[in-house]
Amino acid sequence: MAEETVTIVDNRTGNRADLPILQGTEGPSVVDISRFYKEFGLFTLDPGFQSTASCESAITFVDGDEGILLYRGYPVEQLAEKSTFLEVCYLLLEGELPTRSQYDRFCRTVMQETMIDEQMRNFYKGYRHDAHPMAIMVGMMGAFSAFFHDSLDIQNPKHRELSLFRLIGKLPTIAAASYKYSVGQPFIFPKSKLGYIENFLRMLLKVPSAKFKISPRLVRAMEQIFILHADHEQGASASTVRLAGSSMANPFAAISAGISSLWGPTHGGADEAVLQMLREIGSVDRIGAYIQRAKDPNDPFRLMGFGHRVYKKYDPRARMMKKIAQDVLSELGREDDPLFQLALKLEEIAHDDDYFCRKGLCPNIELYSGIAQSAIGIPSNMFTVVFAMARSVGWICQWMEMIGSKESIGRPRQLYVGASCRDYVPLHRRP
Repeated sequence: MAEETVTIVDNRTGNRADLPILQGTEGPSVVDISRFYKEFGLFTLDPGFQSTASCESAITFVDGDEGILLYRGYPVEQLAEKSTFLEVCYLLLEGELPTRSQYDRFCRTVMQETMIDEQMRNFYKGYRHDAHPMAIMVGMMGAFSAFFHDSLDIQNPKHRELSLFRLIGKLPTIAAASYKYSVGQPFIFPKSKLGYIENFLRMLLKVPSAKFKISPRLVRAMEQIFILHADHEQGASASTVRLAGSSMANPFAAISAGISSLWGPTHGGADEAVLQMLREIGSVDRIGAYIQRAKDPNDPFRLMGFGHRVYKKYDPRARMMKKIAQDVLSELGREDDPLFQLALKLEEIAHDDDYFCRKGLCPNIELYSGIAQSAIGIPSNMFTVVFAMARSVGWICQWMEMIGSKESIGRPRQLYVGASCRDYVPLHRRP
């Protein structure tokens, strides 16, 4: 328990209360306001949770002022440079890096869960041929709970473990199938002997009439993209998963809710929006005009790929993503890619602009992510799906941590500004 307290005084009544100050291992201290309503008969108002910690968590730490992102204490840059995605999955789930035997066993278990029930393939036929893959992902994830009755007891640790392996293993399969269906191509079955990322790329990009071969350098780049997206503290989608899960909903329902939350253009949909913006700008000599538009409060235009709700300095993932994009384009002999050059110039101009410096509008991960994925061959409507696949491990960790902590059902309060209590007037008496 905390030794320090902060004293709150109600100027209306003179009531006082000492609320405990809690200190985590990193980041600012927090005031425990769980007794606030009991002591003062008041709620706190914090739209968008700008200053509110919704839970205790030991998974991920973000320091936006210093541009730091840690997974279980490890800097994300180190993990992206040296680790694999499944090793990061193990780290996030277990809290420590695996031994060789633990890692090999974990990988085997995940890859054994890549197949989906044949009946699930029929579900795809219920969607329009041009349905967005994210729409399909939401439905398919929700459907998992109709198939896996043997793992729905969330109080059973074995059921929770089985669910997490099924989620991690099957998401690439339903994701790739979602895209294949949307373009009228046959589904490609998973190949469990391949690595996790290469297996996904094969299911997504292979066509039956041709052999599939992809550069290991591109596979590694995609692996790094997954690592950078694996978790990010209490973002909108992670908070959604925890809130949905707090009702004791099964993990498949909670993850489906997270996918829905991620779909928004200001969350997971920003990669695609950046590419659309770069194509709209078109050339370097038009950048100045678009920066002026971004500064104009009366212009709805937003400069995508800059600024972040948390980061006030350079997003550490953006620095890595920029390098990944450079590596991918170099591997493909496309160093002069016009969109990449445009993004570089846009970053350079914004970096020297007083408005962007004053507002702390540094590049975020989305500025270069879409460029890198597009060069690898990922269709733009799959960018958010890739994000969802990578972030799913973070969601699972957040869900499992929430279940293990015995948190009560999430139930935010509100500042009501509607009509006061009034009596019903029969229809014939109303003017």
